[in-house]
Amino acid sequence: MPGSGEHEHVMESTLLKDLAARGLVADLTHAAELDQHLTAGARTVYCGFDPTADSLHVGSLLPLLALRRVQLHGHRPIVLIGGGTGLIGDPSGKAGERAFNPEDQVAAWAQRLKRQVARFVDFEGPRAARLLDNYDWLSRLDVIGFLRDIGKEFPIGAMLGKDAVKSRLGSAGSGLSFTEFSYQILQAYDFLVLCRDHGCTVQIGGSDQWGNITAGMDLIRRKLGVAAYGLTLPLVTKADGTKFGKTETGTVWLEPEKTSPYDLYQFWINTADADVVPFLKYFTFLVLEEIADLEAAVRRAPEKREAQRVLAREVTRLVHGEEAMHQAERDSQKAFGGDIGAILGDDGGAVPGAVLPATESPRPVWRVLKEAQIVSSASEARRLIQQGGVEVNRQRVADVNDVLPAGRYVIKVGKRRVHRVIIEP
Repeated sequence: MPGSGEHEHVMESTLLKDLAARGLVADLTHAAELDQHLTAGARTVYCGFDPTADSLHVGSLLPLLALRRVQLHGHRPIVLIGGGTGLIGDPSGKAGERAFNPEDQVAAWAQRLKRQVARFVDFEGPRAARLLDNYDWLSRLDVIGFLRDIGKEFPIGAMLGKDAVKSRLGSAGSGLSFTEFSYQILQAYDFLVLCRDHGCTVQIGGSDQWGNITAGMDLIRRKLGVAAYGLTLPLVTKADGTKFGKTETGTVWLEPEKTSPYDLYQFWINTADADVVPFLKYFTFLVLEEIADLEAAVRRAPEKREAQRVLAREVTRLVHGEEAMHQAERDSQKAFGGDIGAILGDDGGAVPGAVLPATESPRPVWRVLKEAQIVSSASEARRLIQQGGVEVNRQRVADVNDVLPAGRYVIKVGKRRVHRVIIEP
């Protein structure tokens, strides 16, 4: 299957040119043919999202925003919620088999995801997006008929050659069950249904979806006799090697009840200088000339963090809206400004807080950090204090044995984490 070697083709499609200029093309099939296909007229492009939790996370932003770019360049996106495949589990990128979730839970998660994706694509107008759920057709499949009509199109040798399968079969872990092995057939069948019923000829997905996407293309060619295409997006990585989308408190979610707009804003404003320009290209709709100006600002005055502020504003606005973005910005200024009274008052804004009961007073600062869940362990708390990385009410904690009596405190850990803590009298 032709892939990255065709990247040398000079693209005419405005969509492909935009994606390539932003570094959003990991691989694509038949580059010249895909380019001509997208240039010749409006096409339908889909991406799938399995409901593996009750919210999408920031890693889901890349494909969601890619679908929005599809729409902006004159094509129609399909957002496919995997209410059916979510019951099976995609082995791609997983070291072991997923735990099966109850059907009613997966269905509830699928409904929540449907509400979330509506923020990112337009469901009205001439290129109105479609929102579909593969449970609608996968749940009605007849096993015998499916195996005779579809299963026979999948040579076992080719299936075993897929990267997601090879990596699991060669591991010392649990191997691969037939259930997960069948996932690529179900995803390929999704592509077939969308092509047959909705005229969808292009699938996009993460770089780990390459094998599933090409399986669907082959199935469409065999069953429908038409050409279909695939494009994968890069795996988002951070320059320091740490995992994208994780913080000290865990996964960064798109649901405000799980990750507040303030915390989302903080996640992006804390982006390293080495990552901010690629992330501006990936996660915003700023024109490339404006991003180039911000790149120059990073080189000229990195301490001002101008690019990070723009990134935080743009993504928070995309995910939570204009009003939530402005409130997150005000709360951030409050948290990191000079007036701690604004945080210590009854209206501390969205700055994370904790109330510790009066079981012991005064408390060592290191114990306050742990009990307020600012750090995960007492040893981490002591280490941060010894390194001079902890401030209480804007004053650095100089001694690991310092204590805090009952009262209200603003505690800063490192340069970019602020918490308010109340120790009850």
